[in-house]
Amino acid sequence: MSAPRVLRVCMGLLAVFVTVLAAVPAFAQSAGYQHDLIASIEDARGKLIQLAEATPPGKFGYRPGKGVRSTGEVFLHVVEANYLLPTLMGVKTPEGMDPMKIESSGADKAKTIEMLKSSFDHAEDAIKNTADADLDKTVKIFDHDGTIRDVELIILSHAHEHLGQSIAYARVNGIVPPWTAAQAAAAKPKAK
Repeated sequence: MSAPRVLRVCMGLLAVFVTVLAAVPAFAQSAGYQHDLIASIEDARGKLIQLAEATPPGKFGYRPGKGVRSTGEVFLHVVEANYLLPTLMGVKTPEGMDPMKIESSGADKAKTIEMLKSSFDHAEDAIKNTADADLDKTVKIFDHDGTIRDVELIILSHAHEHLGQSIAYARVNGIVPPWTAAQAAAAKPKAK
């Protein structure tokens, strides 16, 4: 092969390489705001459900002080918010569901876990079904104006806020969060 031809082939390969390299960051980026939001909500969802499952039924009544939500009430409060907050975006609650009565329902452990799962399904569907073009639409958020994006961020921050609270309640009661226990078990050297 002649030197000019080798040079053209090398330049062509270099051009392809640079083009591919330039495209990598585009593929490495997430699928966007809604995708990232759902991923973070899924993290809180999974951990809240794991904590609820790891908490003995007798500990659902644990209350760190007078006038403070019990463990079970915290889980039900998350359920309540997962149904109530999407209504601020114009999403209807399921037929027969009154979000304002959930926390006081005193559901047992199995029912609470099922309600957590279905409420996160509802909140996530509300987010997934919101068009990007509607994210900055003005809505009433209790006592002030905001956007649909603001409501979605409240759903996210609310779930993580009460995840933190639930972790504290669990640890006070001697319950190691399951994901922490799994990490600790994986880190232990294998016995020979």
